[in-house]
Amino acid sequence: MWFGFDWQSKAAVVVVMVFFPMLVNTVAGLRETSAMQRDLMQTYAASYWQSFFKLRLPAALPFIFNGLKISTTLALVGAIVAEFFGSPTVGMGFRISTSVGQLALDMVWAEIVMAALAGSLFYGTIALVEKSLTFWHPSQRG
Repeated sequence: MWFGFDWQSKAAVVVVMVFFPMLVNTVAGLRETSAMQRDLMQTYAASYWQSFFKLRLPAALPFIFNGLKISTTLALVGAIVAEFFGSPTVGMGFRISTSVGQLALDMVWAEIVMAALAGSLFYGTIALVEKSLTFWHPSQRG
């Protein structure tokens, strides 16, 4: 309600919901490199940014993608819930709310199925991008 009833309020809810899973996963990924790997980069006289882009970021990619996969589904749920409570006329949350009030359960289930399909599509897209970018990681090997 602080941000009004326009899209900014929904975006604020989504940002708050996805910020911490992304932060925790990214920090965990950036700490994934061992001291020996970092020392080797220093031995080769790599700058901070070279070490970051060639060692720490590739090691963090699996963690970042895990955070993205969590965040895509959380963002969808957050947007629907934000619309459920703070949208006067539009959105899936509003449509679910009004359809429940009208006992139009077919519309409610249609919205739920569409949300599930959209969430699965978002998750699958991130998983495909992860598979193409982190093909070298043991979690992606067949």
